[in-house]
Amino acid sequence: MNPTPPIKLFLAPMEGVTDWAMRDLLTEIGGIDQCVSEFLRVTDNLHSDAVFYKNCPELLTGSKTRSGTPVFVQLLGGKIEPLVANAVRAHELGALGIDLNFGCPAKTVNRHDGGATLLQYTDRLYNIVKAVREAIHQSTPVTAKIRLGFNDPSACLANAQAIEAAGADWLTVHCRTKTDGYKPPAYWEWIAKIKEVTKIKIITNGEIWTLSDFNTCFSIANTADYMIGRGILRDPFLFKKIKSSLQASQVLNSPPPTASHEIKALLPAFFEASSTSVSPLFAVARTKNWLKQLALSNNEFDDIFNQLKIITKPTDFKEKLVNL
Repeated sequence: MNPTPPIKLFLAPMEGVTDWAMRDLLTEIGGIDQCVSEFLRVTDNLHSDAVFYKNCPELLTGSKTRSGTPVFVQLLGGKIEPLVANAVRAHELGALGIDLNFGCPAKTVNRHDGGATLLQYTDRLYNIVKAVREAIHQSTPVTAKIRLGFNDPSACLANAQAIEAAGADWLTVHCRTKTDGYKPPAYWEWIAKIKEVTKIKIITNGEIWTLSDFNTCFSIANTADYMIGRGILRDPFLFKKIKSSLQASQVLNSPPPTASHEIKALLPAFFEASSTSVSPLFAVARTKNWLKQLALSNNEFDDIFNQLKIITKPTDFKEKLVNL
């Protein structure tokens, strides 16, 4: 499989997961073409510069990770004026792109008029995207992320048309509804239906855990771009494997699994980066969360997680990580 144009791979924004430290680590491994920050919740006010820099430290380095991967700032909210004001400020601070979150399924977010709840109101999607697009220089992309719908997947057709008409540069589609949550499967077949009624560039997202999953998703969605989130937590080398497969003369459906020692070698650096960027206690919590994900697909990490989950002192935790 050597599709043209070259496939681009995006790291999904996941609140409390793909923060600066994780983006920095994963983009250094390679294979990631684009990142999006964790969402910045917008209610009524313009955030301070300090809040933007905390949410997306890459704004201080040209809106790119240290390995040079572009990072867009993602905003989440339901009110046009505050979203426009914060989008303009992010742009002034150097954001290479503004992404609008209409896909978050979290109940707290949805109760406060954000994320996937907006999928029920096509006119509001249009008005928000249009206002932000008109406020930002055309050279800077304004993009959106949606799910198929709140509870009706067919809503994706009208919503995608509205977002395209509003001027968005591209659209990421998580191929489940809000009510589906993260339950498998992802309904990749809806991408073809969206492509029938729009011409907007689409990034396919949802339920890509392995190279085999990617190949199946590609055969069904057949888009030029894909976004992966939770799968990268189970295998930090997944993006690199996909890119290697795409560059090879034949598809490698069953590459060797990533060796445990390769992943173990990443953990101390991740812990240290999280300690430096936030605090040692934060680093303990964040590293435990990652180990919990690794444990779901690897029995060796299940044992490691059970050993480390009871450790609360950062110095002890770090020493244990280094000596895994």
